[in-house]
Amino acid sequence: QVQLVESGGGLVQAGGSLRLSCAASNSEHPFSTYAMGWFRQAPGQEREFVGSISRSGFTTYYSDSLQGRLTISRDNAKNALYMQMDNLKPEDTAVYYCAARTSLLPIERARSPDQYPYWGQGTQVTVSS
Repeated sequence: QVQLVESGGGLVQAGGSLRLSCAASNSEHPFSTYAMGWFRQAPGQEREFVGSISRSGFTTYYSDSLQGRLTISRDNAKNALYMQMDNLKPEDTAVYYCAARTSLLPIERARSPDQYPYWGQGTQVTVSS
């Protein structure tokens, strides 16, 4: 089990940038044990896959709709996950969640929330036009 806490959300104007962080703690396993993902959920919408990163951090995978505007990274020594979001649009407004899994499924095949057992509480991102 692992506890995840997101931070870095806020209000930003369209075209702006934000860097979200996800801190992992209280895990019986090293942070590098977990493949990580980012999801988002807008009001009235289902939780949507944003992107993911492998255990080592060497491989990333992004949603087609967000490709080119996101950079996901991690620092296993600091038990931290990051997501840099650039050129934000009003439709990016949502609660953003980080999630962890220990399954060995390749990251490009782990795009469903059901595949991630561990979740943070989310951080709100609001993009004004």
